[in-house]
Parts: sequence; C-alpha cells; structure tokens
Amino acid sequence: MGLLACRSKAGLAFAFALCLLVCFSSQGAADNEPVTCGSTVKLSHVKSKHVLHSHEVSYSRGSQQQSVTAFPTSDDGNSYWVIHGTPDMPCPSGQTIAKKSAIRLQHATTRKWLHSHKFQSPLTSQQEVSAFGSDDSTDGGDIWIISWGTTGKIWKQDTKVKLQHRDTSMYLASYEQARFGQPIHGQLEVCAVARADANSDWQTAEGVFMPAENAGTDQHAGSDEL
Repeated sequence: MGLLACRSKAGLAFAFALCLLVCFSSQGAADNEPVTCGSTVKLSHVKSKHVLHSHEVSYSRGSQQQSVTAFPTSDDGNSYWVIHGTPDMPCPSGQTIAKKSAIRLQHATTRKWLHSHKFQSPLTSQQEVSAFGSDDSTDGGDIWIISWGTTGKIWKQDTKVKLQHRDTSMYLASYEQARFGQPIHGQLEVCAVARADANSDWQTAEGVFMPAENAGTDQHAGSDEL
C-alpha cells in the first residue's frame, strides 16, 4: 500500500479564488515589510527552498488526515496559507505579529488548519503534521508559536522564523532527504521535531500581504509558553 491515498479535487469556488489570488499576489517579499494577520502567504523552507503545501491527498496511515508536504516549486496554488490569530486571541486583518505570538495557518484551498498531534510521520517517524478542521472547526492542535533569532520585535517578510506547536512543543521542520515517491513524487515530508535547527527555518516567499496598521508597535502580543 502506498503512503498516501488520494481524495477528491477542490471545488470550483476554491479554484476560482486561488486563480484570483495568484493573479494579484506579490512575486517576492519586500525585505523589511511586516507580515500581518489576514495575509495569504507562501512559506519557504529555508534549507530546501521547497514551500509549505497541502492538497486533497490523505495519509494512508497514522491519522489519515489531509497530508502536508514541502513542494519543490512556488507556482502551485495549493501552497497558500492564511494567517490567523487564535479563538482566544483574534488577530484583526493588518495587525502586526510580535515574537512568541500564537497563530494559526489556514490552507487557502481546502480551508483546513496546519495541525499536529502525536502520530508518527510516514517517512522519518517524527511527529506528523497534517491539515485538519474547517472554517467552523478548530482546536488546540492548530496553534503554533512563532519566534525568530534576531532582535526584531515584529515578524518581517525577510525574517527566518520557527513555528513551535503549542500543544506538544515540537517544531515545524522538513528534511531534504525525506522525499515521497508516487503519487507526490519529489515532495518532501513536513513533520514536527523536538530540536530546532536549520531544518526548522521558514521564511515568507510571496503572497498577498495586508497593509500593516501601526507597524512600529507590538500589537499581537505573544505568549510566553516557549
């Protein structure tokens, strides 16, 4: 049995929305501009240059939820993610994001949340990362704490960031040697790991960035749960 089982394609409404998004997206990040809530972005894995990706393909073992991978090119509409706050700490559109903020990333096409939990990932046997839930369904497994090593107080488009899963304290990561075969040949596994290193660095690649309101202030205050 293969590692992944195919599911149905996204509906026409999502395809049309993604078409508009691709047409009007920025083709590169302005280095010193802030990343804001409500923005729809692609996140590039710094080491491999693959982008965070999902699609209506489920894991065939583990949780059997929708799979999340790192995609080798940046021109696929299934690599867009919308930045949200949490149910307890909403993040209005255009609000800047402070270090150690709790955020959620929603897959633009399927409307599922970037999620993790204590299942094993299929290739490296690390912690599985999936896409789960919906517009109306979310839980603590969808929440990530964003941080970075520089002294900047807010997330900027050129910042190398790490995403730590709040429930399990594991870091979002990918490895160049962990490549899938068919039906998603060349895509890398995305998993969550206990130790943060160069394999857990991510950076915005492109997207539609909502204009920042009061970009010089730390509006989306962060959590200290790191």
